[in-house]
Amino acid sequence: MILVPVAAAKSIRNVVVKMHNEEKRNISRTKQAVETFYEGYNCAQSVFATYADCFGMDRETALRMSSAMGAGVGRMREVCGAVSSMAMLAGLKEGNADPEDEEAKERIYLRVRQMSERFRKENGSIICKELLGITEVEESAKPQPRTKEYYESRPCPHLIECAARIIEEELLK
Repeated sequence: MILVPVAAAKSIRNVVVKMHNEEKRNISRTKQAVETFYEGYNCAQSVFATYADCFGMDRETALRMSSAMGAGVGRMREVCGAVSSMAMLAGLKEGNADPEDEEAKERIYLRVRQMSERFRKENGSIICKELLGITEVEESAKPQPRTKEYYESRPCPHLIECAARIIEEELLK
């Protein structure tokens, strides 16, 4: 048996606990994004709010900012809210704030295109109505009630998980 001084043992334990918590937090963000959707938030909110703190934004601001992007932007079924959130998070990390910097504009556009293409390859589209198989025009802005049947009929949890995984691999590496 090796005897370790108490202070050293506590220090080692604290490092191990910190590493475990960090690993647990990073591994579970993908799951957290999906669970946020099951709490009643839309796809964009579920993805954006899960990662916004990594880029200095608080959760409430993130939820408010991304709320309009859900259901394919304002429930118009256009670009998937999870994809929109990937783009917004890329902007928080690598976005351009100088209107004269053409190279920076090109870099962020390229990053968004690359991330969106990964999503498209895995899911067949980045367009909400295509992902949901909707052929009719969405007339109402009113969201559907979040029921068990609603959640069971939607590919959204998978799409949120996919976007979260891409964010982990592209923006948090």
